[in-house]
Amino acid sequence: MSIVDAIILFLAGYLSGIVNAMAGGGTFLTFGAMSLLGTPPILANATSSVTQFPGYITSTLAYWSDIKLFWRGALLLCAISAFGALGGSLILLALDSASFKALVPWLLLAATALFAVGPWLKPKPKTGNQPKVGSLVGATAQFFTAIYGGFFGAGMGVMMLATLGLTESGDYHRINALKNMLAMVIASLAIVVFVVGGVVAWPEAIVMIPGGALGGYSGVWIAKRVPQGVVRGFVIAVGLFLAVYYFVKP
Repeated sequence: MSIVDAIILFLAGYLSGIVNAMAGGGTFLTFGAMSLLGTPPILANATSSVTQFPGYITSTLAYWSDIKLFWRGALLLCAISAFGALGGSLILLALDSASFKALVPWLLLAATALFAVGPWLKPKPKTGNQPKVGSLVGATAQFFTAIYGGFFGAGMGVMMLATLGLTESGDYHRINALKNMLAMVIASLAIVVFVVGGVVAWPEAIVMIPGGALGGYSGVWIAKRVPQGVVRGFVIAVGLFLAVYYFVKP
């Protein structure tokens, strides 16, 4: 890895942390930077999961005052998320690079479309003293979301906000807290499978992780000064660019 490559990856990690703090979608940037530097798609996808994981932990801790009100009920969804993530990540490992590469542009288009309509998928506040989690419909929807998250993480957060908002009770912040908690579980299971499977590009991950942590901290400050619409437009443009790149790349 050259110094220039390291700088590019660090900046990608930093920007992904900012974008995740402001609007979500940081996976597009880490996956994109590694792809453009020649990292094979499966390694880029798995390594992105590793680089995003610290942010899921800090987000979950930041929401702990909400989570402690319903964590017992959320254990079922955590277990289901673990099984789904395990299945999705194993499916990824079962594919060869050529097969996954053929899927990547379509996955990117779907994730970009999901991200683009994200503002219209935000859960509406629901009445109730305590959020009730773990309904049968919610558990089923979460299982399939976790499979997607273990297989290809881009757009997973928006997907979970939409499904949890439709199937679980509680206001937006409680739904978002639950989403962060489940995303942490999904990422942790996927990372274990990817590490055991030997598909993590550790030099790239080590460079991007501190950038992501710094970006996540900076993103709180930037979020107060940059319109989220600008950030969302940037992320959508990156997603479309990557989709076109993989469509035309031989």
